[in-house]
Amino acid sequence: QVHLVESGGGLVQPGGSLRLSCAASGRTFSSYPMGWFRQPPGKERESVGVVLTDGTTFVRDSVKGRFTISRDNAKNTVYLQMNSLKPEDTAVYYCAVKTRGVSWYFSTNYDYWGQGTQVTVSS
Repeated sequence: QVHLVESGGGLVQPGGSLRLSCAASGRTFSSYPMGWFRQPPGKERESVGVVLTDGTTFVRDSVKGRFTISRDNAKNTVYLQMNSLKPEDTAVYYCAVKTRGVSWYFSTNYDYWGQGTQVTVSS
């Protein structure tokens, strides 16, 4: 069993930055890729990106150059650094453990979701 807790969300103006954290407890954190997803209001949940066990990262095209994912295995924590935020980044952000499959962008390849943290980008 894995327990994930996201933090760091809030209200930020367009162009601003936030860093989300996802603290994990339970199974061996360093053995699994960790993903970030988001669910904008009234829309389906979508992938944001993933950090593999070796630190390699992939992010969706719409956040490339603005969002960075990293992990600290010693702290059992994964981060999502978000810069140059736009109103369309407004969403509840979730982290999850990737436990199966090849594709990082399918939520069905993930288990153990956090409760989510709200990010609102507005002036």
